[in-house]
Amino acid sequence: MSARTTRTRLFAAATVALAALSLTACEGDGLNTGSPKPASSSASADESTGPSDDAKDDTGSAGSSGSAGKDDASGSGTGSGSGEGSGSGKNTGGDKDSNSGSGSDSDSDLPGKCSASDARITAKNAPRPINHLLLTATNTGSKTCTLPQYPAARFGEAQSVPPVAESSKPQSLTTLASGESGYAGVRLSSGDGSAEGGHEVSTLTIPFEDGSIARAELPSGSVHVDNDLTVTYWQTSAANALEY
Repeated sequence: MSARTTRTRLFAAATVALAALSLTACEGDGLNTGSPKPASSSASADESTGPSDDAKDDTGSAGSSGSAGKDDASGSGTGSGSGEGSGSGKNTGGDKDSNSGSGSDSDSDLPGKCSASDARITAKNAPRPINHLLLTATNTGSKTCTLPQYPAARFGEAQSVPPVAESSKPQSLTTLASGESGYAGVRLSSGDGSAEGGHEVSTLTIPFEDGSIARAELPSGSVHVDNDLTVTYWQTSAANALEY
């Protein structure tokens, strides 16, 4: 083999070897592309997620807003920083019961009902209108009492009480302090004598709601009544009692 041929073969082998080395170097560079990120990058990321100094100044210490809804023992809801509870949310706890009461019974302040034992009743002829009686009930007791709505007057042996004139009904019951009087009018008969059932009676009794009965003397010992017999509600004045 000549020297020229030998050099040619050596040159070709060297070229192949260089190409192989070059290829190996390129593959190594590709494998290194997934190398870990520098530590500095994670540090910068941590710094970017943290609150800025300005944010801390505006909201107080980090996370303080979370304590805004925290109630203390009195329910005042205090908090730190921007989470401080407002006064409108204050809860003192244990609201007082408005129905607890003061221990007094309002019914005890109301006057009791009058009885025959503390209400004296008199009957007199009214000056007008004609054929009318004026009944007067006077509280002779020491306490205030309330009269019935109207006198359930029973004349003589009558089995029923006379009707009441509804137009005479006052706004409230007649209440008498000690020594005060209430009044009721009684139409004994028709003015022209046209009503039926006329007769003379000599007694008048008036029962009260507690079952007691008052007796009143009639003027001249007796009066004439007929089917027009009517009474009024008890009134606070004699004038009102005789308007009907």
